Amino acid sequence: MGYLRLKRLTTMQRERRRRRRRRQARALARDESIGSLKKQKGSPCQQDDNLHSSKRMRNSDPELPEDIWRYIRSLLPMRDAARAASVSSAFLNSWRHHPTLTFSIGTFGVVESETSFIKKIDHIMNRHSGIGVKALTITFNGRFRSKDHSYLDSWLQIAVTPWIEELMLMLSPCNYNFPCSLLSGGNGSSIRLLHLCYGAFRPTAELGCFGSLTRLHLSDVRITGDELGCLLSTSFSLERLELCFCREIKHLKIPSVLQKLSYLEVFECPRLRVIESKAPNLHSLCIFARGSRHVQLSFGEPSLLKNLWMGFPIALCHDSVELATIFRNLESLTIDACGKKVITPMVSSKFLHLKCLNITITARTLFLSYDYLSLVSFLDASPSLRTFILNVSENHPEDDSIFKDSHLRQRSEQHHDNLRNVKIIGFRSAKSLVELTCHFLENTSVERLTLDITCISFTCSTSKTGRCDPMEEDALVEAPKALLAIRTYIEGKVPSTVKLNVVEPCSRCHAIEPFSV
Repeated sequence: MGYLRLKRLTTMQRERRRRRRRRQARALARDESIGSLKKQKGSPCQQDDNLHSSKRMRNSDPELPEDIWRYIRSLLPMRDAARAASVSSAFLNSWRHHPTLTFSIGTFGVVESETSFIKKIDHIMNRHSGIGVKALTITFNGRFRSKDHSYLDSWLQIAVTPWIEELMLMLSPCNYNFPCSLLSGGNGSSIRLLHLCYGAFRPTAELGCFGSLTRLHLSDVRITGDELGCLLSTSFSLERLELCFCREIKHLKIPSVLQKLSYLEVFECPRLRVIESKAPNLHSLCIFARGSRHVQLSFGEPSLLKNLWMGFPIALCHDSVELATIFRNLESLTIDACGKKVITPMVSSKFLHLKCLNITITARTLFLSYDYLSLVSFLDASPSLRTFILNVSENHPEDDSIFKDSHLRQRSEQHHDNLRNVKIIGFRSAKSLVELTCHFLENTSVERLTLDITCISFTCSTSKTGRCDPMEEDALVEAPKALLAIRTYIEGKVPSTVKLNVVEPCSRCHAIEPFSV
């Protein structure tokens, strides 16, 4: 009964408000009609003035300063600004000063040919005043040829001014030489982002200061270590440095003037032998290289590096013993090891502050097996470790299966009190992998243990297609063996304080045959 009374009262209040709004609307309409009659009784001149005044209010923009209108129009995306310029003289003037110029297949839609793509860009650039350009992005997608070099030079002459802040050129493999002289005379002092893909970039000490540069990305760019040093020596505000496939750099020197540099990424620079850094606030370092070459790391004392990602064919034995000595403040360590043989050394020094350890092992061979139990040496060296993630992407021989030899080894009795979360992606029935899992259950304070047999990124519930990612054939064959190994040798050792999560292949997307010994 109380609910019905409350509902009836609410309805009555709503009806009163509705009637009040109707009375106010009728009174307002009556006042407007009386006012219009008074205006009609005035002189014809007054009526004419009122007519012209109403037309001006309908057909003209609000009276704002031109610089404010230009700023408002500059907020339009480039395609919308171009459409507006075709129907409005005011927008046409702003289009010639549009600050953000982005040219790609996405900008123009369907482009008939490479020549058409170049001509469309050239048509727009030649009609742009060059004044006010803050960002220029050109993505050629394989449409840049040697005969187009002169076009790009002319566009850069228009856009590269003392006001430009972002310059991104994604070319195709070519012999283009970036005209560094355009950055002299203060033209490079305002650039915050410089992103170059392909071609040659030869900066010199005469270019001047790049004091506003915060991010530098060079991919497949021909540049030597000395030339890069000339650029870095004046980039006082640099925060991120990313070098990918820069094949001429042998010795990378990071000067101490880079006080704000916090992230350094070096990806596949095949001739690189030494990375020497004096940047005092570098927090994240990412290095990836193929081949078995040695890259010497020289960092100042003490290094404040917090996050380290290393990808080498022999990454687990590549300076692993020295890492704890060089980077004493590491909190996150990711190691990507791949090759025909991966060795884990005994880590003598301590990672006193390491909280997250992520190891990926990719050894594509059917003749060699990896001893996963040896990874306990990393646990022994990391007393503060809370999260351990192991990604297994290797094949292992049949002789390595737990069902061939069920005698489980044990490592040191050292207890890892801080470890809480353990995840193994691509769990197999390899004997040493079962032994490592049992070590976690018996010698750590782990609270959550995840064993993922699928080794896929998207499942039915997370993928756009509504189906799981495909699994490799060897993973499908191994899946029932891994499940049986978990049920036979692991589940019985799981304490009540540990939550075990076994990620199995989806029965709807992946049909697997049961396995029995």
